Amino acid sequence: MTPYQYVTLRCVPRVEREEFVNVGVVLYCPDEKFLGVRSAVDPARIRALDAHVDIDAVRAALDAVDQVCRGEAHAAFGVGVRATAYGSRAQKDDASTRFGFLKAPRSTVLQPGPVHGGVTADPARTLEHLLEALVL
Repeated sequence: MTPYQYVTLRCVPRVEREEFVNVGVVLYCPDEKFLGVRSAVDPARIRALDAHVDIDAVRAALDAVDQVCRGEAHAAFGVGVRATAYGSRAQKDDASTRFGFLKAPRSTVLQPGPVHGGVTADPARTLEHLLEALVL
């Protein structure tokens, strides 16, 4: 068994109301070098909070999270770059850095929830279980 951390991804159509629908899960297991996301968008549930939400934009944001997990989006999202008092400097671009970026609080339509943890023998299977338990 190996430890892991995860965050639930929340669609918050109207940030000022703080209402949300879970739409995904990001799981990070450092010992297995695993960083993955699984998501499912239910437009009817999201539109119950805001009839005018752009579902395609929510899906695009989730696709961007998937790109970050795979290490394919650092140029577009600043992953691997750290702002300092003297400008910016390159950071190591690994799964830990990318998970840190994804779990950081933000005030947008797609937000991470709090970090939780556990232990697993199979990170991919645990990610599927968390998707079923928290999103579907």
